[in-house]
Amino acid sequence: MLYPNNLEEKIGFDKIREKLKSYCLSSLGEERVEKMRFSSHYAQVKQWLERTDEMMRINSEESEELPIQHFPNLRSALSRVKSLGLYLTESELHEVRQSLVGVRNIQVFISKKEREQYPQLFALAEDLPPSDNIIQKIDKIVDKFGRIKDSASPELAQIRRDILSTQSSISKVMNTILRQAQQAGYVEKDLAPSLRDGRLVIPVLPSYKRKISGIIHDESATGKTVYIEPTQVVEINNQIRELENEEKKEIFKILKAITDELRVHFPHIIRTQKFLAEIDFLRSKYLLSKEL
Repeated sequence: MLYPNNLEEKIGFDKIREKLKSYCLSSLGEERVEKMRFSSHYAQVKQWLERTDEMMRINSEESEELPIQHFPNLRSALSRVKSLGLYLTESELHEVRQSLVGVRNIQVFISKKEREQYPQLFALAEDLPPSDNIIQKIDKIVDKFGRIKDSASPELAQIRRDILSTQSSISKVMNTILRQAQQAGYVEKDLAPSLRDGRLVIPVLPSYKRKISGIIHDESATGKTVYIEPTQVVEINNQIRELENEEKKEIFKILKAITDELRVHFPHIIRTQKFLAEIDFLRSKYLLSKEL
């Protein structure tokens, strides 16, 4: 059936569409709302209505609402790294995990209900294979904060141990120098070492800057403090910089390897995104129904 181009405006449905988008948790849900079209096919309309009805009932009649929270749009990141040699960042890996865990939580929630009561939601949830193996792969690499784990590789673990050990030694040296400078009156009593351009430095009064051997890295905006890296710690700072560069290289290798391992699962991850978009869309209709 043909409809006039301005049908939505004539019947005020454009306002309904915008209202639905405002209830969505993600850009994927909003895109699903945008794709919503009129239909004269009975079976299709019947399915849409049944899905909406089930979403309304599972949220209003059950003791707990469907466990859906904001989830990221992963399509851009997955598209960017579809070629070999490219890799997902730490934060993107973390987002993939969050998204897949969100899908799993929804699937588990629905599976505990009566199939006869929610056949459409069961069909949606069961259409997706489990993502546990993907989640486990990511969990070996990334912690709950989205940071590469020390245990992601033996090499990374050793590098980070070396960094901690070197930082500990430099702190001891710096504290000794600072304490001596404070006793001599070159540094104010309440000041402590600070970082300037990734280098550990001592804040010194300008009139005493030649009393401490080292490299001047910066000066305060007021000109009342200069920041000196003592000669004794220059080499140790250089060692830390070298270790940090090694850490970055190792993280790059780890991210490239895990991305290569996950690339075969990208089609499945895209399917989970479509599932979340549909759930978000149905939820927005439920929330709008409460308002009307």
